[in-house]
Amino acid sequence: MTHSIAPDLRQGLQQAVLVLKGGGVVAFPTETYYGLAVDPFNPQAVERLFRLKNRAAAKPIAVLIDRQASLSSLTTETPVPFQRLIDRFWPGPLTLIFPAHPNLPPAVTSGSQTIGIRISSHPLALALSSLAGGAITATSANHSEKRPANTEEEVVCQFGAKLDWLVKGGTTQGGAPSTIVSLVQGRLRLVREGAIPFGMVMNDE
Repeated sequence: MTHSIAPDLRQGLQQAVLVLKGGGVVAFPTETYYGLAVDPFNPQAVERLFRLKNRAAAKPIAVLIDRQASLSSLTTETPVPFQRLIDRFWPGPLTLIFPAHPNLPPAVTSGSQTIGIRISSHPLALALSSLAGGAITATSANHSEKRPANTEEEVVCQFGAKLDWLVKGGTTQGGAPSTIVSLVQGRLRLVREGAIPFGMVMNDE
C-alpha cells in the first residue's frame, strides 16, 4: 500500500498509526481537504475528536476505509443501489450513508444508526486507512463553522499543539467536499452536493 510513497512520508504514516492506536488525533490530506483521523472503534478517541472540533454531538462522523472488504466492520449491509455507485465512484469523493454496525461507538453515528463511508483516492489517505486497520474517521480538519483546511499551515493554525500528529501532504485540491448520498425507501437521496454532481449519481441509479 505504501510502496509508491516516498520514504519520509512512509515514516510519517507509520508514526501516525502509532498515534491512532494510542487514542490520538491525526490530521491527513485527502483529495479535497485535510481530514482528522481517530480510531472509529475507540469511544474515548471519538469523544476527544468532537471536543477538538467543538462539534455538536448531533452531527455524525464520516469514515474512510481502505477497500470494500472493510465495509463489513462498519455496516450491516451494502444496498444494491450502493454497489453500483461504489463500482463507479470509489475511490473518490462520494460518501454513502450505510446502516451502522452495532459495534460502532454511538458517538460516531450520533445515535442515527447510520454511518457515512467512502474510499479516498488520495494515496496518503488510502495508505493511512490501510495501515490503521482498514478504517479511520474523516471529518474535515477545522473547528466547526470554520473553513476546512487545505494546507498544512492552516491545520496548524487552527489546532496547534492540540493535534497529536500531522501527515504532511502539501496543499490539497480544495473545492467542493465529498458528495453525500443516502438511500430512502430504496431511492437515492442527496444529503450534500459536493465534488460529484448528484446528476451523475442519479444517472447511475
